[in-house]
Amino acid sequence: MSKVATRFAPSPTGALHIGGVRTALFNWLFSKNQKGTFHLRIEDTDKERSKDEHKKQIIDSLRWLGIEHDGDEYIQSSKINDHIKVANKLLKNGNAYKCYCSAEEIEAQKKRARQKKLPYIYNRKWRDIPESDAPKDIKPVIRFKSKIEGSTILKDLVQGDVEIENNTIEDFIILRNDGTPTYNLSATVDDHQMNMTHIIRGDDHKINTFKQMQIYEAMNWDLPKFAHIPLIHTLEGKKLSKRDNASTLDDYSKIGIMPDALRNYLLRLGWSYEDKEIFTLDESIKHFNIEGIGKSPSKLDISRILSMNEHYIKNIDENDLFNQLTEYCKLYKSEIKSEKKDKIKKSLTFLKNKAKTLADIFNNGQYIMVDEVNFNQEDVKLIDDKAKKVISSFTTKFADVDKISKETLEPIVNELIKSNDTNFKGVGQPLRIALTGSKFGPGIYDIIISLGKEEVTKRLSSKKLS
Repeated sequence: MSKVATRFAPSPTGALHIGGVRTALFNWLFSKNQKGTFHLRIEDTDKERSKDEHKKQIIDSLRWLGIEHDGDEYIQSSKINDHIKVANKLLKNGNAYKCYCSAEEIEAQKKRARQKKLPYIYNRKWRDIPESDAPKDIKPVIRFKSKIEGSTILKDLVQGDVEIENNTIEDFIILRNDGTPTYNLSATVDDHQMNMTHIIRGDDHKINTFKQMQIYEAMNWDLPKFAHIPLIHTLEGKKLSKRDNASTLDDYSKIGIMPDALRNYLLRLGWSYEDKEIFTLDESIKHFNIEGIGKSPSKLDISRILSMNEHYIKNIDENDLFNQLTEYCKLYKSEIKSEKKDKIKKSLTFLKNKAKTLADIFNNGQYIMVDEVNFNQEDVKLIDDKAKKVISSFTTKFADVDKISKETLEPIVNELIKSNDTNFKGVGQPLRIALTGSKFGPGIYDIIISLGKEEVTKRLSSKKLS
């Protein structure tokens, strides 16, 4: 058997959809597992809607997730002449015919089907009419001569044997009347010319597969193996569409989901291996197989994505986490100033506490990143005379501390609790508001240690609190 080759074939007519990303991932992992190759085909024949910026976004999105294709991108629009040649060969071999039905005739057929509540199937009017009877003033389309009798079985690697009555497949158009090829012809010719061994795609393509199998057979080409993956649904059980929130990769990177976490989530969305949940990239490649793909649609669950991301935030190397955070801030927030980077890096251990996203870490670390504290006006109202006294006493005692640590700060806080007849919150909250602008945030010792002596002293003496 020839070396395994798979492909992902998006149209550059919009941002890459999360369902497409998972399809690309499954193709890529299967190829890598089988020591084969994975190819990217850009199906850009819709000239009106295809844009270079979408193509770039597709390639960047896959790369962000760690999916790199082998060789150059295969650009479908550059192969149109090959598609047309195959259409003419099918015409010559008697596997296709010219159809001269006008647009009005086709519309009338569709209307009748709607009235009878039946799916529209072209009535094959021109299938057996000789060319000599053709009208001179109509440009024909070319239709494939589909089988009329018997049935066809698709040996699907995910769904098992799928059987269809041949007469339910219409004589589909392979060349439009302007001479351009249609999807089913182009995709089949491309897959053949690219030597694809496995076509792994969404199960909404099943009917296309039956049409494409007939083209393979008519051309005496070797048939690839097909695997149709169930679609991704919303939590409500509806098919996920591009209009849904969180349907593109950008939606996830913007809120600070990390690529490894999203890849791990998508891997487990409709595929399983024993009871394992967390997979490194190497483990994903090692264990991935088509047998592990389920037959039912999967539901996209943002809470599961956040929980997977939280796991990665807690467990990845902090240098790696810091690099991802700085990159995230540069792209979506404000770049971390170079003089603040060291403080943020040293503080990651607690800034990542309870953080589900990189955005959470950014928000937790805001008090370090800013030069000027931004006060929450509601929280400032909590700074009453007693709180001001706590801040003032702490400032005095803090001036004598040489080495800042929890051990040197704890006795001061305990003494303030006692002398002001209050509790830990009575001391911690005013200090937190004074230092960060908000009553919410990390623990008070962590805040003081992360800011350093000079910055703490400066913020505690701010006139905005007097």
